[in-house]
Amino acid sequence: MSIGLIALLDDIAAIAKVAAASLDDVASQAAKAGAKAAGVVIDDTAVTPSYVIGFAAKRELPIVAKISAGSLRNKLLILLPAALALSYFLPGAITPLLMFGGAYLCYEGVEKVLEAIMPHRAHSHEAQLGTVALKAETVEDEKVASAIKTDFILSAEIMAITLAAVPVGSILMQAFVLALVGTGITVAVYGVVALIVKADDVGVALAKNEQGSAIGGIGRAIGRSLVFGMPTFLIFLSAAGTAAMIWVGGGIVLHGLEIYGPPSIGLAVDAAAEAAADVLPSAAGVLEWIVVAALSGGIGLIIGAASIPLVELAFAPAWKLLKNIIPGCQSRPQG
Repeated sequence: MSIGLIALLDDIAAIAKVAAASLDDVASQAAKAGAKAAGVVIDDTAVTPSYVIGFAAKRELPIVAKISAGSLRNKLLILLPAALALSYFLPGAITPLLMFGGAYLCYEGVEKVLEAIMPHRAHSHEAQLGTVALKAETVEDEKVASAIKTDFILSAEIMAITLAAVPVGSILMQAFVLALVGTGITVAVYGVVALIVKADDVGVALAKNEQGSAIGGIGRAIGRSLVFGMPTFLIFLSAAGTAAMIWVGGGIVLHGLEIYGPPSIGLAVDAAAEAAADVLPSAAGVLEWIVVAALSGGIGLIIGAASIPLVELAFAPAWKLLKNIIPGCQSRPQG
C-alpha cells in the first residue's frame, strides 16, 4: 500500500513538473508575442485618451472602465475564438486579414492628418461617409462605442500578430497564449490610459497642497507642472498615436507584401536599412529600426491617401445603400 502511494506521489510530481513547464512555455511565448505587438499597443495607448477629453472629471475613469471592458470582450469573446478557428481551418487567411487591418489603420491615421491640416476637406469626407448608427443614448455612449470600434481593429491586429508569433502547437496552448497576451495588454494599456487622464487632477491636488515643508513645495511644483503640461502632452500623444497608426499599418502591409507582393519592395527596405547601419556601425540596430519605421510610415501614408478616395467613391455609396435597404442601419432620430 505504501509503495502504491509513493508511486502515485511520483506520478503527481511528474505531472506537476510538466504543468509547470507548460506554464513557463505559455509565459515565454506570451512575452515574445506581446513584444511583437508592441507597435499596436503604443498606438492603442496613444489613441484612447482622446475619447475621454471633454468629459467631467468624475466620468473619466468610468468611461475608461467601459472601454477597457469592451476591449476585453473584443479580445476574449470574439477575436480569440475567431483567431483559433482561422488558425485551424484557414491559416493562410491570417496574413491577408492582417494586411486588411493594416490598411485600415493607415486610412484612419491619414484621415486624422487630413483633419489636422485640411479640416474643411475632412468634414466633407465625413459628410460623404454619413453617420453610423450606434444606438447611443448619450454623447458618452457614442464616444465609448466609437472607442470600442477602433479598439476592435487594434485588438484584431494584436491577436493576429500574437497568433502569427506563436509556434505551431496544440490549440489549447495557442488559446492560453492569446488569452494571456490579450488580458495583459488590455490591463497595461487601460491602466496607463487611466493614469494619463487623471494626471491633471493629481496635479491640481498637489498644487493645492499648503504644507510649508520642502516636500510640500516640491509637490506643488510637480502639481503645477502636471496641470500646465498635460494639455501639451495630450496633443503630443494624439500626434504620436496618429503616427503610430500610419507606421504600424504600413509595416503590417509591408510585411504582407514580402509574402504576396513583389519581393523587390521588401528587399529595397532591407537594403536601405543595411546602408544606414553601415554609416554608423555603433548604432546599427537603432538606425535600421529608424529607417524601417520611416519607410513603413511612408508606405502607410501612400496607402492611407489612396484609400480615402476609394472609401468615398466605393464604400460610402455602398454603406448608404445598405442603410436604405436594412431598416436597422438607419440613424435614430435625435430627440
